[in-house]
Amino acid sequence: MPHMFDMLLAVFDRAALMLICLFFLTRTPLFRKLLHKENDNHTALELAAVTAIFSLFAIFGTLSGINVEGSLINVRTIAIMSGGILFGPWVGIITGVVSGTHRFLIDIHGPTSIPCLITSITAGFLSGYINKKVKKALHWKVGIIGGMLCETLTMILILLMARPFSLGLDIVMNIAAPLILGASSIGLIVILVQSVEDEKEVIAARQARLALDIANKTLPYFRHIEGLSINAESLANICRIIRDDIDADAVAITDTKNILAYVGVGAEVYNIGHEALSEMTKATLESGEITVKNNDEMHRTPQIHSLIIIPLWEKGEVTGSLKIYYCDPHRITYSLKVMAIGLSQIMSTQMEVSRTEQLREMANKAEMRALQSKINPHFLFNALNAISSSIRARPDVARQLIINLSRYLRYNLELNDELIDLRKELHQVQDYIAIEQARFGSKLTVIYDIDDDISVKIPSLLIQPLVENAIVHGIQKCSGKGVVVISVKHQPGGVKVSVKDTGHGINQETIDRVERNEMPGNKIGLLNVHHRVSLLYGQGLNIRRLEPGTDISFLITKTPSAVANAPESKIA
Repeated sequence: MPHMFDMLLAVFDRAALMLICLFFLTRTPLFRKLLHKENDNHTALELAAVTAIFSLFAIFGTLSGINVEGSLINVRTIAIMSGGILFGPWVGIITGVVSGTHRFLIDIHGPTSIPCLITSITAGFLSGYINKKVKKALHWKVGIIGGMLCETLTMILILLMARPFSLGLDIVMNIAAPLILGASSIGLIVILVQSVEDEKEVIAARQARLALDIANKTLPYFRHIEGLSINAESLANICRIIRDDIDADAVAITDTKNILAYVGVGAEVYNIGHEALSEMTKATLESGEITVKNNDEMHRTPQIHSLIIIPLWEKGEVTGSLKIYYCDPHRITYSLKVMAIGLSQIMSTQMEVSRTEQLREMANKAEMRALQSKINPHFLFNALNAISSSIRARPDVARQLIINLSRYLRYNLELNDELIDLRKELHQVQDYIAIEQARFGSKLTVIYDIDDDISVKIPSLLIQPLVENAIVHGIQKCSGKGVVVISVKHQPGGVKVSVKDTGHGINQETIDRVERNEMPGNKIGLLNVHHRVSLLYGQGLNIRRLEPGTDISFLITKTPSAVANAPESKIA
């Protein structure tokens, strides 16, 4: 009879052989694919294949066992427990039934055949329970305990069923320790296979980082927008970045109808922007599911043999696809699929954000143009009346007023979305004031308090409406003379523009209505500027009532473009 220590070594020897076989299996792509899937996602065919593998291990364990007085020192329970813990109840239970039935049939009348059958099936159910109910990190520990319990159950059943009892006791005394201690091999097998399974998390992290790197490189190209569609050249650059970073042979981006960009092998056969989508791509867009072809030949590009098509989503709808091509077959691996999915999600978000920003920009420009167009038409009539009254008595003054008015009108006719130098705006204000002073005469005095080194750009018609408000609603309503001070000064937070008058003074109700963005009576110019300043600088007008008069100011904290290159001449 073999020594007990020798029997323990024999158990570990057979368990080590099983471990080596599993190690080589984990190196094969198909088995690794099984490990990288969640148990609930395995197909019936995959489960059948895994069950067959562990059933063969269990049967081999029985056939290679050491005979001890009609019993066998074997690793059958180790195979059953390992299969069920790693791949779920179906694998464990079926492996237990198959290997237990085999053990029973090869020694139907043996003293341990029925106990081994019962224990094998019990091990199958117990391993499935561990898979479902125990935390994955504890599988190896609980698996060892479960295996030892199953072997202990075998010993108890042998004592109860073996006849004579002395035979059962003798068997148990010889095989109990090797089998129970040998169950510790379950932990090694589970740890080995789970270490390969956990590689998918490492792969996912690595591929997510690659996707983020690509996203950072491609982000600037999502800002090149034409209308509501992304620039074809920008999309081509995005495809080149993706192709180079993942070592693909070709990359394409489509919308729901056409190929928008294609870079790489076979690009010459496609009419970019007008090329209809293939039936495969249409099916992918309709289903919203990823399509993988790992050993196929494309109709238009026969040199391509591997392809993955990932839908691009915007606001819950499929709006296009990202397609990655390889000339070699079987290049669409799990890691590439993980990376491509992550990249497509980032690209979908970038495209959606780009379109949203474009819509917001268009809305802001439309609002700005609408606000700029709201100029008081009464000024034109007042200017013409002032010119008419001066033609005979003061022809030189009339001539200068016509020049002032023509420059003023030209300035307004040339308005666009571009920023202008603040001093150009002040020249326009000067023309306006010259015309108004012709009307009011000595009643109106205007003082300019402007820093010499002011050199910023602003949208047009921000200052003139404030000056108009000061003159028409402040000075004109007073019986005596009035003064308007136009101030442009550097401040710690930017450049402060202020228009102050000594006129009638604004009432609190008007201030409140402007702050609430409500029309303050007939002061449309005031609300106009308040809206525009709010859009541009985040904070509207600061309006204060003085004694006497009104002070209206705003702060240029930032501008959408660079400062002017050089200041113009100072207005005096």
